[in-house]
Amino acid sequence: MSNNLEALEDWAGGLLSQLEPAARNKLARELGQALRRSQQQRIAAQRNPDGAKYVPRKQRNLRGKQGRVKRKAQMFQKLRTAKHFKLRFDGNAITVGFAGRVGRVAKVHQYGLKDRAENGAPDVKYSRRAILGLDETTLQVIRDKLIEQLSV
Repeated sequence: MSNNLEALEDWAGGLLSQLEPAARNKLARELGQALRRSQQQRIAAQRNPDGAKYVPRKQRNLRGKQGRVKRKAQMFQKLRTAKHFKLRFDGNAITVGFAGRVGRVAKVHQYGLKDRAENGAPDVKYSRRAILGLDETTLQVIRDKLIEQLSV
């Protein structure tokens, strides 16, 4: 995957350096928004970048809970909102990711690390769920946006 990204960077690097700063910023904003949108759709579909489904959540004993139990809740539902899923860009770089406490939760799931579900709870090893990553469709979206901007 990194080879594809490096090849894309080599291909577009010379052309992007010829753009004016305003056009480069506009392109960075459009690419960042498209990248965030594709990541949000993949997270909503509960898929890793390679197409495999996320490992399901561990079943919890909810017998003592009063009222109705929501079974259809998806993982990372709030995490993929624009409030938490930050986009930063300038003429030279585009960054899509999480910051702060939400970033820590995302990192634990991204790499399958150990963490505590709440204070005083024992450490739990979380399954690896790739929240961020590039797949072929995302790379194609980036290529299309680059070609669209450079042909104008």
